Amino acid sequence: MILTLAISGYRSIRELILPLEKLTVVTGANGSGKSSLYRAIRLLADVAQGRVISALAREGGLESTLWAGPEAFSREMKSGDVPVQGTVRRKRVSLKLGFADEDFGYAIDLGLPQRDKMSMFNADPEIKAEAFWIGESLRRSNEIASRSGANVQVLSEQGARNSVIRNLANFDSMMTHAADPKSAPELLVLRERMRSWRFYDHLRTDQDAASRMPQIGTRTPTLASNGADIAAAFQTIREIGNPDALNEAIEDAFPGSSVDVSVNNGLFELAMHQKGLLRPLRTAELSDGTLRYLLLTVALLTPRPAPLVVLNEPETSLHPSLLEPLSRLIAKAAERSQVIVVSHAGRLVDALNQQAGIASYELHKELGETVIDPIEQPAWNWPNR
Repeated sequence: MILTLAISGYRSIRELILPLEKLTVVTGANGSGKSSLYRAIRLLADVAQGRVISALAREGGLESTLWAGPEAFSREMKSGDVPVQGTVRRKRVSLKLGFADEDFGYAIDLGLPQRDKMSMFNADPEIKAEAFWIGESLRRSNEIASRSGANVQVLSEQGARNSVIRNLANFDSMMTHAADPKSAPELLVLRERMRSWRFYDHLRTDQDAASRMPQIGTRTPTLASNGADIAAAFQTIREIGNPDALNEAIEDAFPGSSVDVSVNNGLFELAMHQKGLLRPLRTAELSDGTLRYLLLTVALLTPRPAPLVVLNEPETSLHPSLLEPLSRLIAKAAERSQVIVVSHAGRLVDALNQQAGIASYELHKELGETVIDPIEQPAWNWPNR
């Protein structure tokens, strides 16, 4: 379970260090920074996949995603006695992301590149530093792998810090290039753990959505991020997962209804039986809200639970009457996975806040900066460049 999430210099987030629980809810008004927090977690996952640079490029490049305010706010700026203005910068420009779980911690520092007249990639950010440690907070004594510039060092069994890579490209991460079953097995474990994180925010339900079309079906323990394989994933839960929980979730949201899977020439498709109707409704006939709830049900009741599941605005298209059943579905998923929910639906947030052992944060803006009400922050140190 992730204990601490840390973000610095990303969009509206100047510095945010959050303790997480098995179930964490993040809410706030539009523009408060919820999407920035969600995207920051996705960027961390992209590091493990070796695509953090390209992910930042799709967001407009590092300069477009960096914190746009001053390095720090003076007392006079906060009181309104003087306007917010730039100050003499004391630290390097950087975007930093990190987390610590019950076993390991990892952090990455991305910065602006040095101009190269011979290159056309001068807008690409560079990975300036990385650190991997045991425990909740980075210290020199518990750091077992680090990257500074092009050099990667790994702590050996004898306690020596050995350089395993001396020429790592500034667009490559030690997470993907130094993880090795012999020299850095712990780094390999963490990388694979991060690669199994799951994100659901683009579960399309429009008339052209792939989830509405019959699809070739094979055993599918994990619903695709776009929900295209919902029928195969639904049937997989029935055969190797928890079919009772599946039926209960559907009954909870749609009393008297049931869902079956039909197969025609190898193509799988859901069919929903509703009370009072003489024939089942095909997926193409379901309302957006009904289909989205079924997608979330299949995603959360997977027979192979992920260490982390992140839901971004799962309430989209849902009728208010479905929000409490959704909260119960999320709570059930949090018994097997750590779940982070980003939402601005008050009814869903209120229902989730009734769960035991939950962390709940409401984001708001102060002088353009995403902040939360004061909390006791966990210890956190960023790696040195």
